[in-house]
Amino acid sequence: MKRAGWFFASAGALAVAALVACGGGSSTGTVKTATAPGGSKDPSKWPADDRSLCDWRNKPELEVSETAGPGALKPNVRRVYKTFGESEARHKTLVCREIDTNLDGIKDVVRTFNPKGEAIHEEADRDYDGRVDVWINFVDGRMAEEDVDTNKDGKPDVWKFYVNGQLQRIRRDRNFDGKADVWEIYARGRLERVGLDDSYDGHVDRWDRDEQLKYEAEAADRKARDEMMNAEMAARGQTAGADGGAATSGGDGGAAGPGAGDAGTGGPKGVAPTKTTPKK
Repeated sequence: MKRAGWFFASAGALAVAALVACGGGSSTGTVKTATAPGGSKDPSKWPADDRSLCDWRNKPELEVSETAGPGALKPNVRRVYKTFGESEARHKTLVCREIDTNLDGIKDVVRTFNPKGEAIHEEADRDYDGRVDVWINFVDGRMAEEDVDTNKDGKPDVWKFYVNGQLQRIRRDRNFDGKADVWEIYARGRLERVGLDDSYDGHVDRWDRDEQLKYEAEAADRKARDEMMNAEMAARGQTAGADGGAATSGGDGGAAGPGAGDAGTGGPKGVAPTKTTPKK
């Protein structure tokens, strides 16, 4: 689908950005990442204020843990815990976690959790410019929506929606007016069709569909129809056979009735047939 080529290129660029933000690549420092304003790649020069994204300061009811992740010389991961419940139901649960993924002393990813420990929301600065550009919402601990800011204006212009962990659809705002003008529909993890609003009036002007997926869907429909027709024909054949068998049995029984009298076996046992003499 030629018209949708730029979608895949855009998706590839976002995937690379996500890999870098999540610390992908070698831990030996071969993958270079940007430094957020005020940050430093020298741990000895990390700022005192790491721009914490968890709301934990001046809250004695919260417990804070600082640890150093892979490749970090100083703690770059902060976990905040809170105690819930009473008596035997009392338990401590992680409610917030934030990470400095590029090791510049500035926190750039934060995720919050509910009392059951399930993820609720995540925000991230994937390009390390000091501003959040990714927002993720979770349902029952699984990602349900991911919003992305691609033009650095602080507002999302790509909206991705998931069902049971599978990408279902994407909305894109090409002219950055805050409204979607591209709609991508996915099936089984593959792009199925793309709706384009070339006039930017909020309505789809045309749909581009992946021909291979269209062929596979039509083939599956034909197969299902053929199987249904075969099942119906088989059922009709069984019914016709049963009806024919019943008619044959009835005819045999009817023929046996008169014959029983002829043989003398159709009447009561021990009683001889009565002879009738015609009148003169």
